[in-house]
Amino acid sequence: MNQQTGPAAAHEKRAELSEAITRLKKEKNAVILAHYYQRPEIQDLADYIGDSLALAQISARLTQDIIVLCGVNFMGETAKIICPGKKVLIPDLSAGCSLADSCPAPEFEKFIKQNPGHTVISYVNTSAAVKALSDVLVTSTNARQIVESFPPETPIIFGPDRNLGNYINSVTGRNMKLWNGACHVHEQFSVEKLAELKRQHPDAKVLAHPECPKQLLLLADKTGSTAALLKYAASQPFNKFIVATESGILHQMQKECPEKTFIPAPPADSTCACNECSFMKLNTLEKLYNCLLTESPEVNVDAATAERALKPIERMLQISEKLGL
Repeated sequence: MNQQTGPAAAHEKRAELSEAITRLKKEKNAVILAHYYQRPEIQDLADYIGDSLALAQISARLTQDIIVLCGVNFMGETAKIICPGKKVLIPDLSAGCSLADSCPAPEFEKFIKQNPGHTVISYVNTSAAVKALSDVLVTSTNARQIVESFPPETPIIFGPDRNLGNYINSVTGRNMKLWNGACHVHEQFSVEKLAELKRQHPDAKVLAHPECPKQLLLLADKTGSTAALLKYAASQPFNKFIVATESGILHQMQKECPEKTFIPAPPADSTCACNECSFMKLNTLEKLYNCLLTESPEVNVDAATAERALKPIERMLQISEKLGL
């Protein structure tokens, strides 16, 4: 038995787990999907990596019997709603989402009833129950285009992220009624620390996710979804970037652009140099292995809720396809 300790032993253990996961995946006809915010070793092992829109689009065309969603709970629910006949697993059911939690379905339903006659557009970062209350869903990739697909005079409720909603209002000239929710990761970025980083690296371009507060977005050279920021970094001639979103995306940025420098924007209340989502990081290789081995924990959605939630998801996918997103 190997008695090694330290980095070498850890590397060997990761290699053994990765090999075992790959074997189980083939045996069970399973596919692994991972969000950009997952740990690097999970991203490297996944069959598909993407943001919320990409993972939903991919789920809709999968042929495997089992989907393992390495992300947070609402992503697993979305995959199950799209693929009701497949077994959907998530390595850690404790992987929640502060943004989804900021919008409880009963309170959101009251908000909708208090504002009759509004089209309800909800961010995909919501529970299945909130999706079921919505007319159409959006992600940060397609939110602007889907909002603009409605006539300008259409009264709209947008939930749950107030920062994304404010950003969409600012770039479209709309006056959507916003639910007061937010993502704890993107809320924690420090404008002062970002400004200091810009002073230290005047040649760096700032990339920011639209879930960040407005005052931080004002410092950004590019605002967009994780996929959009990755594409911008890869396609532009600039060689240095300060990145204001969950730091997991830096792994793919560095893989695609090894010659470029990526600096994570720090949170306000920490000495840490990066800003991580603790929920996203709950998934590990060990949990992924056990998940495939035992085929649990499994994600299930109440049939009636799933039926109602499927309609706004399908509408999002249809509009996105029509718009070429």
